[in-house]
Amino acid sequence: MTVTSERMPSTSQRAATVVVIGAGQAGLSAGFHLQKRGFASALDDPSGERTFVMLDADDAPGGAWQHRWESLRMATVNGIFDLPGFPKPPIDDEEPSRTAVPRYFAAFEREMRLPILRPVAVAAVERADDDPEGDLLVSTDAGTWRTRAVINATGSWNNPVLPRYPGQDAFEGRQLHTRDYVSADELAGLRVGVVGGGISAVQQLEELSRVATTRWYTRREPVFLEGEFEPEVTGRQVIERVTADAEAGRPTGSVVSYTGLLWTPYERAAKARGALDRRPMFSRIEPRGVREADGTFTSLDAILWATGFKADLAHLDPLGLRNEQGGITVRGTQVADEPRVHLIGFGPSQSTVGGNRAGREAARTIDRMLSGKGARALVGTS
Repeated sequence: MTVTSERMPSTSQRAATVVVIGAGQAGLSAGFHLQKRGFASALDDPSGERTFVMLDADDAPGGAWQHRWESLRMATVNGIFDLPGFPKPPIDDEEPSRTAVPRYFAAFEREMRLPILRPVAVAAVERADDDPEGDLLVSTDAGTWRTRAVINATGSWNNPVLPRYPGQDAFEGRQLHTRDYVSADELAGLRVGVVGGGISAVQQLEELSRVATTRWYTRREPVFLEGEFEPEVTGRQVIERVTADAEAGRPTGSVVSYTGLLWTPYERAAKARGALDRRPMFSRIEPRGVREADGTFTSLDAILWATGFKADLAHLDPLGLRNEQGGITVRGTQVADEPRVHLIGFGPSQSTVGGNRAGREAARTIDRMLSGKGARALVGTS
């Protein structure tokens, strides 16, 4: 089994029993557990009865971590859990997460020899026919894969939330999203409005407030909690709440919407500088600033939309998985209305530890499904 950057001719069709879409923490966990359960590389054994392949849209290992802003250090990220069977080596707290985590992921890929194709962008997942137990077709910019099951681990980095406000298009300053943010240096000396109440918003606000004049805007008053985050206690409670929403088909929010914000040293430093003096959302954007909720005007040179992300699932739209609320009902990792599709790194498994567990659960469920139905060749293959 080999890690490869091979690309297929755009007109080709290949087969794999399972296709994993995405190679971040959750996708790598799924690949590890499929391999552990005896699934072989579809690249090395194209006609095998139990095979898998992993499709990753990025040029290199690391998932969304390789795109994080330069100044995000390992000391300020909210914990990176070990990938299965592969403990993290010692990492300098001052190293940027955009280099440390991808290096760790790359080492895992090499050690586990996962069958990863990159860069391969998935355009659509469709049913091959009307048979509810038939095959799925995964269309990409490098050909099509026919498969029995899909494990979707695409995360949310490529689906930023970009609110629309009156007058936004007339703003003469710079507008950027967290996804575009590199470091505070590019906004040094400016008057910057930071919009958003999540972890990224507070981290970026803290560092910007050291070199720029900042104003913080949120729709609701942020909730800061005292004490330490206890993954086995707080994490379990949060997972229970998110799971309840996901199983009811309700759209799930960000992790912070369930946990609140914890006081950290950098947040306390920002508070001491007055950077955490939150303002309610402005009513409109004007060419040189914003009209505040109370009618006064605030001059701004830039607006940073630290407004988060939503699950990147547009390629699954041909399957019609969303309900009237815009959510997708799941049972464990399986989509309730389409059990051939598993969502991991989604809803209750958005965290790194949750992604690990979801990868294991998806592999186990697919293994049982295939064992229960007996092995069969994919249609059109032998």
